[in-house]
Amino acid sequence: MTRKHSNIGIAMCAAALMMTMTMCSETPQNIKDVNAEAKIYPDYAGVTIPSNIAPLNFCIDNDSVTCLDVTIKGSKGGEIESNGQYTDFDVDEWHKLCEANKGDSLTVSVIAKKNDIWTKYKDFSIYISDDTMEAYGLTYRRIAPGYEVYGHMGIYQRNLSNFEEESIMDNNEVYGACFNCHTGNKTSNQDYLFHVRGDNAATIVNHNGKTDILNTKTDKTIGSLVYPYWHPDGRYVAFSSNTTRQSFHMTRDTRIEVFDNESDIMVYDTEKQEILFTPLTNNTDSTLETFPAFSADGKDIFFCAASSNYNPASMKDLWYDLCKISFDAEKRSFGSKVDTVIKMSTHGKSISHPRPSYDGRYLMFTVSDFGTFPIWHKEADLWMLDLQTGKYWPMDNANSDNTDSYHNWSIDSHWFVFTSRRDDGLYTRLYIAHVDKNGKSSKPFLLPQRNPKRYYDALLDSYNTPDFLIAKISQNQKALASKLLSPERTNIEAVNVE
Repeated sequence: MTRKHSNIGIAMCAAALMMTMTMCSETPQNIKDVNAEAKIYPDYAGVTIPSNIAPLNFCIDNDSVTCLDVTIKGSKGGEIESNGQYTDFDVDEWHKLCEANKGDSLTVSVIAKKNDIWTKYKDFSIYISDDTMEAYGLTYRRIAPGYEVYGHMGIYQRNLSNFEEESIMDNNEVYGACFNCHTGNKTSNQDYLFHVRGDNAATIVNHNGKTDILNTKTDKTIGSLVYPYWHPDGRYVAFSSNTTRQSFHMTRDTRIEVFDNESDIMVYDTEKQEILFTPLTNNTDSTLETFPAFSADGKDIFFCAASSNYNPASMKDLWYDLCKISFDAEKRSFGSKVDTVIKMSTHGKSISHPRPSYDGRYLMFTVSDFGTFPIWHKEADLWMLDLQTGKYWPMDNANSDNTDSYHNWSIDSHWFVFTSRRDDGLYTRLYIAHVDKNGKSSKPFLLPQRNPKRYYDALLDSYNTPDFLIAKISQNQKALASKLLSPERTNIEAVNVE
């Protein structure tokens, strides 16, 4: 058999297997009612969703279940059904049902066949928010969860209304490259940037229809620029520059610690291709500054800061506070002082990754016991700050017993996405939740997949640095790879504007 015919045969067998797995096509008989909740995967019971999300397909988390018969009815009308080893709802029918029931709920009835016995479980609800998610999809990096080396990785975009995923940039095009920190200007598909690390290092900035391949190292900065955040007018990008180290723990639950030896905050001017800095946030002698984020009106830069006078052998004493400094976009200048917004160090805790909502009302951040790299901290939780009242609190409905971090807002400020290790403690997965007018979170839901159990069991990548995307990105990967493989880079200048 030729290779071509062999591949066709494999594909046909796979398709046949898929049909066998999904279409058990049995009508429930002699149904036994039980006063118990079905243990479904993913756990979508009681979640709040936008009407334009992909179908929340699920299965019974039990290998002995051979068939699943599920009916979903809308409180305002409408009904859809699915019969198979997992639910596989028609995308159009799902959206029609959700749209018809915005502001109300769906009732999910689950009947499962196990050991030739049909069992009906207690119904559960899914709530449809009045707030439509103003997003085409998500961007994120997928990478194996290693510590020192990496193999295949890429930055991807996912259509949230269905299950389509495609790469924006993949290191198959630039062998050995590490792509990270994809960041759009308020979820833009036109103004965005990302970093490339490795032999072909660069920062790629797409702005006003132009792509710049930058060398962001200068003689006045301690390294390349990282952790970007766009100014709302699109001209400026806040960055930090960090020299980072990592160490390993001896215990099973705490594997790795990443920390900064030095770190500073600065702003990049995309028009003049200059880095703007002030000694107030560029002082390696006394303070570590990292994770900058412009306020919704662009008049302030929030960031995390800690004293640099710590002993790396006692990392548990390294605590970051939430600070801010004003920024004048017209004058290209910083304020004359740094204000402390939340002094979390007084509580023996550390803040990282501040993210203001785009409507200017709230700021979400991560709290962990110490340090500035919460991705491996089991205790890391999401917190919310009300920028009007100054009150802040843990987001209990969103948090879990494992790592919850690296969050971003939708442009409408009603939804947020974040990474979590709650599934197995090893791989970070993406969860989405709604925020109400009081800053309270709904129960998060796992990013939907057509066959979620099979997909997530087979996926050996972690998701990280997710963000919403207002429209699909069109990226010519081969053309960009050609530019990256060329030694040509645009050098930028650092300017003190104190």
